[in-house]
Amino acid sequence: MNELSHERDRRDESLYGNTLHSRRDLEFPLDPHSQNIGQGSFPSAAVPNEPPNQTDQVQRLAGLSIGFCSIFCEQLLSHPCIVLRRQCQIHHAGGWYHLTPFSLLQTVINVQRTQGGLVLWKGLGSVYIVRGIGMMSESFISEVTGFPRDVSRHSSIKKLGGHLLLKGLVFAVTTPFFAASLVETVQSDIASERPGVFDVLVEGMTRIGAWGAPKSPRQLSVWQLALPTVIFRLSHYVVNSIAQFSLSSAMHQEQQDLQENPAGGTQELSVYETYFPDLLASFTGSLLADMLTYPLETVLHRLYVQGTRTIIDNTDSGLGVVPINTRYDGFIDCFTSILKEEGLQGLYRGMGALVLQYATHALILRLAKLLFEKLSQELGRKKINPKSKPLPPPPSPLGGFGEGGFR
Repeated sequence: MNELSHERDRRDESLYGNTLHSRRDLEFPLDPHSQNIGQGSFPSAAVPNEPPNQTDQVQRLAGLSIGFCSIFCEQLLSHPCIVLRRQCQIHHAGGWYHLTPFSLLQTVINVQRTQGGLVLWKGLGSVYIVRGIGMMSESFISEVTGFPRDVSRHSSIKKLGGHLLLKGLVFAVTTPFFAASLVETVQSDIASERPGVFDVLVEGMTRIGAWGAPKSPRQLSVWQLALPTVIFRLSHYVVNSIAQFSLSSAMHQEQQDLQENPAGGTQELSVYETYFPDLLASFTGSLLADMLTYPLETVLHRLYVQGTRTIIDNTDSGLGVVPINTRYDGFIDCFTSILKEEGLQGLYRGMGALVLQYATHALILRLAKLLFEKLSQELGRKKINPKSKPLPPPPSPLGGFGEGGFR
């Protein structure tokens, strides 16, 4: 009888002891400040008394700061190239096509010398106002219609279609403001008054009010511009999104494979590996989208300024001004007229300004890469060589679990 009782006690002790041991290892945290050893706290697992994940927080904040600064600098420094590109696109009678950035140098020098240093940043405020209008319109239309603002690769065809339809509606609504902003970025400061901050809103609303009856006989109505605008903007958005997603996914997948490589062991991603792939993917997507949709943009910009009595700088020499007088009946007529009168290269007027824009962007991206690498090295050096060494842990009361027992 006693033997059976002892055998049952040993079996219960083994069963409940193993259960408690498993539960302790899985559920109870290893808290170095806890005094209760029975709850899974081992003195041998003590760590230095410092804020948890402080290095990770600094790394994340620094990475986001570098990313935002690079994007802001890219937007600010690329605007003069955008102004030059748009002026070349609508200068239908220009002798120089400016297919390379070298032919633009003398023009830029003359414009800067005669009109001042900030002349190529004209219309910058209207560009951001139009972006704000687009964001608010997208939010409002999404709330009313239920179309999704964000999609992923796991989204259904219906959800993707709703997202593209939402983008199309937003582009159609903002068409008159796109046209008004374009006029502000290309008109010459010599022959035109400097526009006010909110003039782009007034001009956009004026075009909406004259939806079917433009104020000028040659000016195209908004409904004639809406469909070409939607086609161009959607094409640009789709190409940009696909290229950006493909490159970003490929780079992150490669980093994940290297991180999980059994031969190399588990390695923590650096600041460069965490944030730079997205910046590079954004650069590549924008470059491909701008290059592939460039002819559509040229045609659309000429239709935007037609009938607006716009006077631009002379892009051939940078001296004097040139009025824009065209009589296109629509998108197809403008496209065929350019091919007939200017040839295929007429659709790529100002391509040199686009090359200059992305060369500037590439330099900023290179600088961001150097900053990321420098920051990664500094943070890695701090992890390897901390300023203060942790105190040695007290001896463990349990045999076999001394210093270095938990890795």
